[in-house]
Amino acid sequence: INLKPNHILISIAAGITTDLIQQVLSTNVKIVRVMPNTACLIGKGVSALCLGFGAGPEEQQLVRTLFASLGDVVLVNEEDMNAVTALSGSGPAYVYLFIETLIDAGVKMGLSRVVARHLAIGTVSGGAEMLKQSGKHPAELKDMVTSPGGTTIAALLALEEHGFRHSIISGVLAAEKRAQELRF
Repeated sequence: INLKPNHILISIAAGITTDLIQQVLSTNVKIVRVMPNTACLIGKGVSALCLGFGAGPEEQQLVRTLFASLGDVVLVNEEDMNAVTALSGSGPAYVYLFIETLIDAGVKMGLSRVVARHLAIGTVSGGAEMLKQSGKHPAELKDMVTSPGGTTIAALLALEEHGFRHSIISGVLAAEKRAQELRF
């Protein structure tokens, strides 16, 4: 690799720190670490970036502009990158699994897979957009759907009895741990 000091190396490698990259390269190239997610493929992604060796405001702006063409961009500290990887880098897989599970539940209840898929995708994308546009806390929007003694509270209770939140948090923490392990 013929990297020069005026070059910017953008790393999207999970778990690999900018310090480690700089040590391996043994050069004064500017390093920026970015963790995008797969929704970048359709311009709806979210990417987190942190500055590494030699990178400053100019490189930050350049990389931010580049990734902004693929969706939202946030600036984080490098010590948060494994958490970012676990939450938003791996996050689309969690969403796909949730949607697949909703579809399967709809099919189990007698809906066609086509109808169940349409309803599940619309429900998740509409819910996410409502959360984004309203600026409300997710619990507040959840409470708007939850009638006393109704179907939603029955479902929420069943999900909690089966460890829904615990399962999600455990999965994200397992992904963060794996990102830390990839460093070595």
